[in-house]
Amino acid sequence: MTTMTITLPDTVFSAVRRAPDEFIQEMRIEAATQWYAQQRISQEKAAEIAGLGRAEFIDALSLRHIPLVQVDFNELMDEVRRA
Repeated sequence: MTTMTITLPDTVFSAVRRAPDEFIQEMRIEAATQWYAQQRISQEKAAEIAGLGRAEFIDALSLRHIPLVQVDFNELMDEVRRA
């Protein structure tokens, strides 16, 4: 596993009203949900990045109003034609 170090001003934590460990966890979830919404990573990989189980990650998507299924109209029509 790779460890990363991020240097942030101490004022960041008070501004977002989070302890450093809570802030880091929130950053992981926010990054993972955004990358998933942009279709850059799979749901499974996003859950791993977020440090959540699959069901918890689905809950995180729901809270952010991010669609669970990432399929555009043309992909859906292709699926229907193949069925």
